[in-house]
Amino acid sequence: MSTPPSPSPTRWFKALRRTRLNDSFKASPVIQAEQVNRARAAFQAGRTLKESFRQAQLEALLRMLVDHECDFVDALNRDLHKPRFETVVSELILVKNEAHYAINNLKKWMEPQRVERNLATSLDECMVVSEPLGVVLVVGAWCSPVQLCLVPLVGAMAAGNCVIINPSDTSFHTAELLHRLIPSYLDNECFHVLLASANDLPEVVDLRFDHIFFTGSNADGTRVAQAAARTLTPVSLVLGGKNPCYVDQHCDIITAARRITWARFQNAGQSLVAPDYVLCHVEVKARLLQAIRCSLLQFYGSDPRESRSFGRMVNMENFIRVRDMLGKSGNTAVGGQVNEVEKYIAPTVLTEVVETDPIMQQEIFGPILPVLTVNSVDEAISFIRRREKPLCVYVYSSNNKIVSRLMEETSSGSFCSNDSILQSLMAVLPFGGVGASGMGSYHGRASFDTFSHRKSCLLRSTRIECVTYLRYPPYEERNLSLMAWASTLSHKSHGWCQIL
Repeated sequence: MSTPPSPSPTRWFKALRRTRLNDSFKASPVIQAEQVNRARAAFQAGRTLKESFRQAQLEALLRMLVDHECDFVDALNRDLHKPRFETVVSELILVKNEAHYAINNLKKWMEPQRVERNLATSLDECMVVSEPLGVVLVVGAWCSPVQLCLVPLVGAMAAGNCVIINPSDTSFHTAELLHRLIPSYLDNECFHVLLASANDLPEVVDLRFDHIFFTGSNADGTRVAQAAARTLTPVSLVLGGKNPCYVDQHCDIITAARRITWARFQNAGQSLVAPDYVLCHVEVKARLLQAIRCSLLQFYGSDPRESRSFGRMVNMENFIRVRDMLGKSGNTAVGGQVNEVEKYIAPTVLTEVVETDPIMQQEIFGPILPVLTVNSVDEAISFIRRREKPLCVYVYSSNNKIVSRLMEETSSGSFCSNDSILQSLMAVLPFGGVGASGMGSYHGRASFDTFSHRKSCLLRSTRIECVTYLRYPPYEERNLSLMAWASTLSHKSHGWCQIL
C-alpha cells in the first residue's frame, strides 16, 4: 500500500513554498507596525480597562467559534487532515471552556487582593492590584493552530490587554481563517492578526510589545527570547520536549495501551503534549505491544491510511524529517508504511530503541512511538532525570507509591498518572514548561496572571505621624526597638497581638 519515497524532494519544497503565505497575504513591516501602533493607542486610551468591555469581547469570541465551527473544521482538515471530532474536542471546546471560565470568574480576578498588615500599617490599605500589561504578542504553533492562538488570547483579553495574534503560516488555511474572522467579531483597534513567518519573528519582536507569549520549537523560542531581551520584553515560552511515559508492571495494561495509543496518534502524533516515548517495565513489554496493536486496529482499522480518524503530516518538510528518523532508529514492531504523495506515515511502534538513536534526540512530532524497556522504577526515574526537563511526564501504575515517586522525583511542566494529555486541557490547572520545555504558564487564572502586572499598593494618610515619627533621625535604640516591634507580622512570629 505504500509508495516508495522520491529520491529528490525538491519539487515538494517548491510546492511547500507555494502553499505558504504569499506576498499579498503576508503583512508588510509597515502594516505590522501600524497594527501595533493602533493597538498601543487603543490601550493608552483606556479602551480595554472596563470589565464590561472584556466580557463583551470574550462573548464575541465565543460567538465566532459557534458561528464558524464548520469553517474551522474545514480549515484544520485542509491543513492537517484533522478529523472533525479532534478539531471540536481538542481545539474548539477547549477554547470555549477557557472563555466561559474567564467570563464566570473575571469580576473576582479583577478585584484587588487584600494582604496581611503589621502594626505599623494596621490603619492603611495594603493590596495587590492586577493591571493589564499593554500590548501583547501571541505567537501560535501549527500543530493546534486554533487553541494555541485563542487560549492565550482569552487570558490576555480577560486581563485587559490589546493583543496581536501571529498564527503559524505552516497551517495556512487556519491562519487565513483567523485573519478573516477576528476583525469581524473583536474590536478592530484592540485585537489584530499579524501574518509573519517564523523567520520574521525577531523583526516583529523589535516592534516592542509588553509581553510575548510563544508556542513552538526550542530553536524558534530561543530566537524570540534573544530578540525580546534586547528590549527587556518579558516572554512566556511553551516549547514542548520529549515527554516520557512510564508503564509499570502493576497497571491495567489494556486501558493503559488504549490511552497511550489515543494520545500518541491523535493528530498524527503532531502534538506538544503527547507521550513521546514509553519506558516500559520489561515484564510487561510483550503484553503492552499486543495491547497497542489491538488498540490501533480498533481505532483505525487494518489500514489506517483509509481511516477518516487518522491525520497526515502538515507539510513535506515534516514528513521527510519524521520518515528519515523512522528509518534510522530501532526495529518496526507495528506500522512503518509511508506514502509521500499523501504525506502519510502509518501509526508506528518501534522496539529495540536505544537512548542514542536519532529518534531519541529530538521531539518526534509524528505518529511514531518508541518503546524502551527498564527493569525498575528507579531505572525509569534515572533515565528521565538525565535528560532535559519535558513538558509532560506520564505514568501508568496501580501502585500509588510508584505514582508519587515519579511525581516527586522528576521535574516537568505538568504531570498525569494513568492517562495522557488531559491535564493540559483543564482551565483550572496552570499549564506550561520548565527548563528546556519553556517558562511561564497559562490557562484559567494562570493566564490572567501571566498577562497582568501585580502591582503592590499601600494607601495611607498622614494622620498617624505620632507613630511613624519613630523612623526619623536622630536615631535612638528605644525607637529602633519600637519600630522593629511595630513592623513585624507578629501573629506568625513574635505574637504582638498577645503583647497588645
